[in-house]
Amino acid sequence: DFQGLRFFANPRNDFGWIVDQTPSYLSPSFSSQEGDRTYYREEIIQVYTSVENEGLTWYQIAPDEWVNSSKARVVRLNTTPPEGVSTDRWIEINLLEQTLMVYEGERLLFATLVATGLEPFYTQPGVFEIYEKKPLETMQGAFEADRSDYYYLQDVPWTMYFDQARALHAAYWRTYFGYPQSHGCVNLSPGDAN
Repeated sequence: DFQGLRFFANPRNDFGWIVDQTPSYLSPSFSSQEGDRTYYREEIIQVYTSVENEGLTWYQIAPDEWVNSSKARVVRLNTTPPEGVSTDRWIEINLLEQTLMVYEGERLLFATLVATGLEPFYTQPGVFEIYEKKPLETMQGAFEADRSDYYYLQDVPWTMYFDQARALHAAYWRTYFGYPQSHGCVNLSPGDAN
């Protein structure tokens, strides 16, 4: 089971995870020579610098080792609460990167990969308050007129509702985080949701 990272001090640089197997490249380009190393799904990477090239962001993860944003998801530390947050605790969800960060004061406490809403059921951007927490929840519904997308899921653990029927919750049926896949909820691995 995939698990995110707990922090006891803020990281010194950006970091993230490989989401799809990739070789490293000696420079930030597909026309560059491949490096000696192959990176695998869920490997943690440190990001020392980034550049835009060939329509992607390229991350330098070691000397002469670059991977691109189609294969990696990156967390950028930002300890400033979003406008509208009035407490010193908040959860940031980056819909582009498919990451979730938990902050308290000026400290990053936790970061992980998530799966948010897939078109046309996007997770909505904005600032929300968690209005209900449930240790176990039965989730069911359909959005298509013909109900071809009907789902029924029993005992969904650690559910935190934040935007109408959208919630952060464990997704025990999912093993592949880092890509949009849900009906609008923010899916986490069971360990991360706990």
